[in-house]
Amino acid sequence: MTNASPDTSTPSPATDPQADAVHVFVYGTLRAGEINDMMRAAARHGIAAPVFVGTCTLGGRLYDFGHYPGMVLDGVTSGQAEQVTGDVYRISPALIPVLDEIEAVYPGEAGLFVREMQDVTCGGAAYACIVYPVGESAVSQLPRIVGGDWVAYRRARDTSAA
Repeated sequence: MTNASPDTSTPSPATDPQADAVHVFVYGTLRAGEINDMMRAAARHGIAAPVFVGTCTLGGRLYDFGHYPGMVLDGVTSGQAEQVTGDVYRISPALIPVLDEIEAVYPGEAGLFVREMQDVTCGGAAYACIVYPVGESAVSQLPRIVGGDWVAYRRARDTSAA
């Protein structure tokens, strides 16, 4: 008879600091290197650094609000939807109120952005992600960001303006 010791290679939910982690899909100024970079926001508030999962796309259309983009989620259930490029991160739940503040999402108040949960496929795995889209009515007079990538668009726009 052998004495098998318990497998300690996988932390239990009680001891794993990432057990309560959530995922977020960011497509604009919350992306790495942008003005509201989540890593810097977390560091400013003493919150654990977000963990980069990967870059992927989500069905939607991107619009230029000037200093930031807004994404309208695509409700297309069949056919080819337009895609918005973004990054998926695993974050501490403590970072959610910070992101809500950046996006001006407040309980009981109507604002430009809303916080929603969307299923996002990244690197072959599916994640339930927090996403901050805008409503269709908010973008009626705004220029569309063709290609759906805010970072590439902003860099090209800033270079041509210089």
